[in-house]
Amino acid sequence: MSSEGLHAPRERLSRETLSLHHAIVSIKEELDAVDWYRQRADDCEDGALRDILSHNMREEMEHACMALEWLRRNNPDWATYMKTYLFTEGDITELEEEDTGKSAGAGAASSAATGATVPGRGFTIGAITDGGEG
Repeated sequence: MSSEGLHAPRERLSRETLSLHHAIVSIKEELDAVDWYRQRADDCEDGALRDILSHNMREEMEHACMALEWLRRNNPDWATYMKTYLFTEGDITELEEEDTGKSAGAGAASSAATGATVPGRGFTIGAITDGGEG
């Protein structure tokens, strides 16, 4: 599986990148476990076993959230996105439009085409072209 290994030689990766990789892979594993336990609990006919499986599922949720909090505390990009999207109300996709100053349609296209800085997000790369036509 691609999530288990590194995609670049270990010696070329910073300690920060390796730590982030460890956290992200751990979160993926915890979320998989949540899914497995939920499915098993839903399929289980024994009430006592279903309760145990549901308990185990909630523990995996706890583990995933602990690692997500570590990401928030240790990486400003994760912190920014979590502040923008978590524990909010309303339409989630509208939050992005509000946060970046984009409106659906023209605003997003014009800032991407110019490579303009997007408020709250640093910078964008700009439009990708083949270089032949302008």
